[in-house]
Formats: sequence, C-alpha cells, structure tokens
Amino acid sequence: ASFTPAWQWTVSSPADGQAGSPSGGTGDSSPAAAPESDGSPFSFSFLLSPLFDFHHATTNVDKFLAFVGVTDLPLPLSENMEEPKGPTELPPPPPVVPPNVIPLRVNPSPARVPMARKGTGSVGQPCTVFANHVHVKLPTDMEGSFFHYSVELSIVSDDSRPVVNKSLGRKIVDNVQQLYGSELSSKKFAYDGEKGLYTYGELPKNTMNFTVLLEESNYRRCEKGNGNDSPGEGERKKMKRPGRSRKFEVEISYAAKIPLRQIEAVLRGQESGEDVLRVLDIILRQHAAKRGCLLVRQSFFLDDRRSFVDIGEGAVACRGFHTSFRPTQSGLSLNIDVSTTVLLKPGPVIDFLIENQNVKGPSQIDWPKAKRLLKNLRIKTTHNGMEFKIIGLTERYCNEEIFQLRVKVVDNAVDYETVAISVYDYFVKEKHIQLKYSANLPCLIVGRLKHPAYLPLELCELVSLQRYTKALSPHQRASLVERSRQKPQERVRSLIDAMKVNQYHENPLFSACGINFVKEFTQIQGRILPPPKLVFGNGESVMPRNGRWKIDQMQMLQPAKIKNWAIVNFSARCDTRHLAGELISTAKNKGIIIAQPAVIVEENPKNLNASARGRVEKMFEDLQSKLVDRPEFLLCVISERKHSCIYGQWKRKSLVQFGVPTQCVAPPQRISNLYLTNVLLKINAKLGGINSLLAIEDRPSIPIISSSPTIIFGIDVSHGSPGQSDVPSIAAVMFFPKCNICSNSVVSSRSWPLFSRYRASVRSQSPKVEMVDSLFKPSADGKTDKGIIRELLLDFYQTSRKMKPQNMIIFRDGVSESQFSQVLNIELEQIIQACDLLERGYRPKITVIIAQKNHNTRLFQNSHDNVLPGSEACYRLLLFPGTVIDTRICHPRYFDFYMCAHAGIIGTSRPTHYHVLMDEIGFSVDDIQRLVHSLSYVLQRSTTAISIAAPIRYAHLAAEHMSHFLQSDGDSPGTPSSKSSDADVTVPCSIPIPQMPFLHDDVSSSMFFC
Repeated sequence: ASFTPAWQWTVSSPADGQAGSPSGGTGDSSPAAAPESDGSPFSFSFLLSPLFDFHHATTNVDKFLAFVGVTDLPLPLSENMEEPKGPTELPPPPPVVPPNVIPLRVNPSPARVPMARKGTGSVGQPCTVFANHVHVKLPTDMEGSFFHYSVELSIVSDDSRPVVNKSLGRKIVDNVQQLYGSELSSKKFAYDGEKGLYTYGELPKNTMNFTVLLEESNYRRCEKGNGNDSPGEGERKKMKRPGRSRKFEVEISYAAKIPLRQIEAVLRGQESGEDVLRVLDIILRQHAAKRGCLLVRQSFFLDDRRSFVDIGEGAVACRGFHTSFRPTQSGLSLNIDVSTTVLLKPGPVIDFLIENQNVKGPSQIDWPKAKRLLKNLRIKTTHNGMEFKIIGLTERYCNEEIFQLRVKVVDNAVDYETVAISVYDYFVKEKHIQLKYSANLPCLIVGRLKHPAYLPLELCELVSLQRYTKALSPHQRASLVERSRQKPQERVRSLIDAMKVNQYHENPLFSACGINFVKEFTQIQGRILPPPKLVFGNGESVMPRNGRWKIDQMQMLQPAKIKNWAIVNFSARCDTRHLAGELISTAKNKGIIIAQPAVIVEENPKNLNASARGRVEKMFEDLQSKLVDRPEFLLCVISERKHSCIYGQWKRKSLVQFGVPTQCVAPPQRISNLYLTNVLLKINAKLGGINSLLAIEDRPSIPIISSSPTIIFGIDVSHGSPGQSDVPSIAAVMFFPKCNICSNSVVSSRSWPLFSRYRASVRSQSPKVEMVDSLFKPSADGKTDKGIIRELLLDFYQTSRKMKPQNMIIFRDGVSESQFSQVLNIELEQIIQACDLLERGYRPKITVIIAQKNHNTRLFQNSHDNVLPGSEACYRLLLFPGTVIDTRICHPRYFDFYMCAHAGIIGTSRPTHYHVLMDEIGFSVDDIQRLVHSLSYVLQRSTTAISIAAPIRYAHLAAEHMSHFLQSDGDSPGTPSSKSSDADVTVPCSIPIPQMPFLHDDVSSSMFFC
C-alpha cells in the first residue's frame, strides 16, 4: 500500500494578512489554542492524516474555518491547495514490546443465556389435563425450503408512489398470482401485507417485474348496489360508462432461503430456526386474510354480528381466534385460543356519536370531540354504497356549507355554468334524497385534502371491523371483562368449531410442504401440588380447600392496636357511627383492638361544587382543627371506590404530605361481616400487622431460604392502557397528557426469615422502555447510588437482624421471550453493580424467574376417564388449584412450567407461565415449584390463593397505588386528563417525565399498597 505523507496546514487570522501555506512534516495534531479576541493575530494548525483522502480532508477544513469565522481566504482550501507530490512514506513502526511482557487477549464477558431444563418435578397428585395445543405432523422428508422474496409495490404515476395500504397490497399480490401463474410456475404465495412474500420452492427468476390493473371499485373499496337485486339509478348510469382503472407495478426479488429443516433446530431449543416459525405464522395470517378477517397480530376476527357484544359508549367486543406455532417437548404445536378485541359499533354515524357521548339527541353532541373521534374512520354511504375515509368535519352546518356546482345551461346540451349551492340543497334538490335532520348538523369531510367531498351525517354508516383505539372507560373495561368470559366447555366448543371451519390441513402451502394437523387437543399428565398450611393467631392453623380458607373464627397472627384514629365522610350515604361500631366489633373478634374514633368529620355541603383537590384540602383543614393528637389511621368514606375523583387526591394528601396510613371504603347499603373482614385484612397489613403466615414460614423449614438470609424481589414495568398512547401510563396517567411514560415498581421481602412482609419502591421512566432503568443509579463520581436495589437492600439489612442477603430470588413480570436476554444482561447487571458498589466484592447468589400471564395456553381438566380426547364431553371442569404442568407443551430446552395456583370461579382459568432463567442458588425442580405455589398463598389482603406469585402482585398494586397519587384534579382513576401539572420533572429525553412523589417517612416502609 502507498501512503501520502502527513501535511500540516496553518491559517492566520485576517489581521495577520496571510492566508497560510502548507508545509511538509508531521506537525502538531491539534489546532493551536486561540487567544481571547483582542484583535491580535492568531493561527490554526491542522494535521492531514496520511490515510485521509486529500480532497475530503481539505473540504472539512473549509467547513471548520467557516464555522470559526475565517471567511476572507482567496479560495477554498480544497481549490487553493494541490495534492502533495513526492515519494511516499510508510508510517512509523509500532513501539518495541519488552521481552518480559506477555500480551493478554481481552475477551468480553460472555452474554448470559437462559438456563437449560433441570428435569421435571415429581411432587403432587397425578392428573390428566388437556391443552389447547394441536400437534403438528411434520413431513418425513425435510429437504425442502421456503423462499423469502422482497416485494415492492408502486402506483404507476409521475412520482411512482409506493403502496402502503395492506389490504390493497394483498389485492395486488393476489392479482399477480392469478394473472401470471404460469410465469411463476404456479407457486402459491404467503404475503405478509408489507414487503415479505414467501413460497415453498423457488420462483423461476431471482427478480421478476409485473404490471397489474385494478378497477376503481377494487382499490377504492366500492360496494355497488342498494341492498336489492336491481341496481339503483346511479348504479345503472355507472354501468353504462367504462370503469376507471389504475396501474400498479410489482417487483419481486429474492431475499433469503429458509430450509424446512430449521424446524428441527427449533425443536432442539435453538434460536437459529425462528425464521421458519415466522413463515408458518404468516401462512396462518394469509389463510385468515383470504376469508376477509380483521388481522390483529396473530389473531383474526370475522365480520359476524353474532360474535359482537355491546360494551357501551359506541364500542363492541368482537370474539375471534388466536393461532401461533409453538416449539414444545412433544414436537411442533399449533396453539389456538379464543381472542377478543374492541371494535367500533357499526351502523349510522349519528347513532354512534349519541351513544359514545351519552347524550339524548344530535343537538347535544360535542362536535370538537366528535371530530377527533371520527378522524380516519371509514364510512359507507347509504344512497350509493361507496366507502370513504373521514378526514374531518365542516365548521358550518349542512345548509350553510356552500360549494361550486357545475350544471348544464338550460336549452344547451354542451355548455356548463357554475352555481353556488349548499350541501343540503344539493342532496335534497339535485339528488332527490330526503334528509330529516342534517340541515343543522355539520357535514363529514371525506376523500382527499386537495379535493374534499362533503356528506350529510345521516347518509353515512360506520364500516364494520374497525378497531376502537381510544382509551376504554372504567364502565367499558368492566363490561369487556364480564362479557368476554367463557366457561371451559363453551371455549372448547368454540375452538373445536374453529378448527373445523378453518381447515388448515387444506391450505395449499401446508400441503405443498407436507405439514398436517391432528384433530385432538394435546393430552398431558400433570400434577396437583398440596396446599400449604396457614397459621393464624392463638396457635390456630388452617388447611386451604380448593384454594380458599375461612377466617370467620380466626384471629390475626399479629393484630394491630389503634388508639387514635378518625373517620371522614365525603358526602357518602352512610351512617358513619354505625359503620365505626360494626368495624370495632368485627375487629375485636379478629384480635385487633380499635378504640372509638377520636373524631368523625362530615363534609360541608358547601364544598360539593369545589374541585376534588379543594374538597380534600377543606376536609383536612376541618380534620386538623378537631384533632388534638396526630392520628394513627384515617378511614375515608367515599361514594364509589373505583370511579371517585376524591380517591387519588386523598391518598396523595394522606401518604405524601400527612404521613398517615389510610383506608378508603365505599360501603354497601347492607354491611356484612365478610365485607368488614376484608377491610380489616387491609388495615392490619398497612399498620404493620400480620394476618397469617405459612406454617413453613412460621417455623422456618423452607429449603435453602430458611437456612440462609434470602431476599425476594417482585419487579414489574407498567405501561399505559391500550388506546392511551397520547397520555402517560400508570405512574403519571393523570398529569402529562401529551407524553407517554411508564413506571417501574419493585417490592422486596423484609424481616427474614419471613416472606409475607414487603416494601415497595416505584419510579417513573421513559415511554415504552420495558427494561427497568432505575435499579442502579450511580452518581457522577461513582461513589453513591440512588437506585432501587440499594434502597431495598438497606431496608432488608435493618429489618433482618443486621444480616445481608446471601440469596436473591427475583420474580420479573411483563417481559416476552424475546426480552429474556435483556433481563439477564441489562437488569441483572444493574443489580450486580448495585451490590458491588454497596460493598466491594458483595455478590449474592441469584435466581431469576419470569412470570407470564399474557399468553394463549389454556388447560382443561379431564372430568371423565372413558371418553375420547377430542370429544366435548371430556372438558367439563376447571383446573384444580395447584395444578402444575412441566411436560409435553413446555419449551424443548429451557426451564419453564405452567402453574394454576388459584381456583377458577367464572370462565376458564389462565395458568401462569413461569420461566427460570438463572438459578445460582441451586433449587431442585420440586423446590422451585413448591416455592412459587406457596407464594400464591401469602397475599395479606386475600383469603384465596392468587393466580401469580405474591411479590409480583404486590408490584402491580404498588404501581397502581402510585398512579392515583398523580391523578389530576377532577379526574377519576383510569380517565385521561386534559390538564397539566406543576409537578417536578426530570428530562432524560425530549419529553419531560414526571417524578414519582416521595412518600412521607412515616409510611414509606409500610405496606401502603396492600
């Protein structure tokens, strides 16, 4: 290789009067420091690297000189300088390595990967269950391959605009397959709707170009006809003139080859074969798309009104199906399950708006709100069946919106004239369409911005299968949950019918590669773990039955004592003195000593019209004026618990500013003993009491955990609800409506060897960031740490007899399988660094367990011994609490299992899918499964086993609780706010992120979230 010598270029200031000159040699590699601007000459020196392109280097010098203000050079350097000529020189040799120095190769630390399965468990009573997995029969000859092709679709026009509409793209590709089948060797396609196209076997050429003509009725989504056999007058006129068409260009080019044999690698647990599963899933989506289904990721929904369920406010729940291929221990499986999405209620637009805004008639509609809601929705006109996309609403009414209409001149068949006419008159007089109430309503603006069209509202209907993307109200959420439940036998019947209707075995691509499906669900041998014994006060114990236990005659294990407390009533229809008496009486039976309330404060009726924050401030002023001593506890009576605007403001005032534990209640008309008992469970836990313990916890006998100090973490990251992309989620859902953030919540056990007591720490973080970024927060000098882990480790040390945890068990929720590596290499690394900074060399043993509830595997208990696996008669019972599955449908390599710890009441029980990513502690399979099962029985506010380990449930509760602290004035929980706040913010990105409020020191270590 040849090298140009290094050259130095010196530029003097204009006051020096010289432009500088090149000089050979190496020179100084950095510009000389310029003195302060006092008019004296100064110069810059640049070193041009010998490996740098000469012209490129001098051009960059020109840019720098312009930046610092040197502009009166006679010519730019790139034009004024000549490339140096002369003998080339090699760079100087590297320094000599001393003979006693041995170079070391620097190897980056290997990335952590999920651990392999240790085996299967053996503890528990055997049982037979069925999963909604269908076994996939693979071909004996696996030598074939799928071929991936890149598809470019464009409209033939001056600017060759690309096609971005997925439905239109599918129509174009279908036409290519129909028109050019012989040139494509009659290959069948699987098209993903964007740029990916897949075939089994290769196409004749690597690059192929086609031209497709589509009639306007196809690419405009027109549906001609007026509902009867004969077309209307407008349709007959259109049939007489030739239809317009548009030309599209299609380019198909080879991208990759995906051998079918990759399935074998997937079934060995290798990630290198994930591409072939993606192709098989795309074939399923293509299969559903050809049936006219709405596709939502791997779920599909038919336009069948029988599957629509009204949930109020202009929305319907649509029941469909989810399908995906899963690698399992028994081979490749097709997972099929019932899925539900929320759609806009099809029908007249005006009816939709009235129902959505809960008004009585069109005159009461909030039109600015309606404009935001209707934008980009698709409608169909009732007078000619045309489909359009809404782009807005007119500012004027239909009888006031004027446009220019070309009409023929009377007695002249050739000439036209332009007349001004209102939209209302056009449809009534020109189109002879009777309009009942559109005259005093806005018009819909449809079409394109450059050439808009105006339509009266009463002539427009919302097209079916449009997703409802707005945030669901509390009423809609409750209705959705209520109406989407299915009993096991109903769900199984739906799944069996779906398999029959879809006929996946007849799909041409599956047939081509030899893939087939069995007709029965997968049968599995599971186990039912025995429930743990619970210990209460006075040495009493109870063995749960069917995941439940009664505490009617039981006393709390460590009851609290409340001497000074108060009741406040926010205008709820409740006899507070009667409530206090009943609460004290019930508490006495549970061992909790509660004195008579110091004061009972009723809200002043004059404050009812004030804002929520104002009402809370007034209540606290009245309360403090009547209290002599600081209360230990506050009972707040409100009219409704879930939708009250008072709730968040009261919680923030009590826990952040006042520092007093509080319990909000919305008592029913008839207060039962069961209701009061549930309230007392929460109060006792918040005040530091213990309701119950596991027997193995009371008399420490838990393998490994009881013999060595162990801390248990529950970690969760909470995002905004679907449809709330424009508002903050969870932690700040009420304050900053124009940003979207999420919160991370971490709870940790305290007072080892117990693991029924927890402390929470909640922080906010950037939007849509799934990994927790506040576990380790070192200072700039690296000497201090403000992260969550340090805070919780110090709390454990203070409450566990000054002992450091030697073991860490981390339960992580809310991550998908593709994010397991990030948990092990990002979050876990933060935890390790936090431990090391806390004490140099401190490194406890760590076990990481992921819990997933958002999956589509369902299990059904076999209620009959002598029935066929595929028949409906064998799916009658819900799973028994404690059912665990670690064979057949689990991952072929990694350590995972399904557990249903709770008892299902209504609907089909959803098991929790646990993944053990790391186990340095060294648990056996049975030990881990029993630990997870036991942790489902330690939720202090419940008398039933819960579906997920308690640390994760506590993390959910803490995040939800903190979200109410940031509730905007006047908003109810779960409702987006349009107001801003003066809360402190940090700015790690361009969007300000609200900081979590710090709890008062008196309650920060309590279970305020219980």
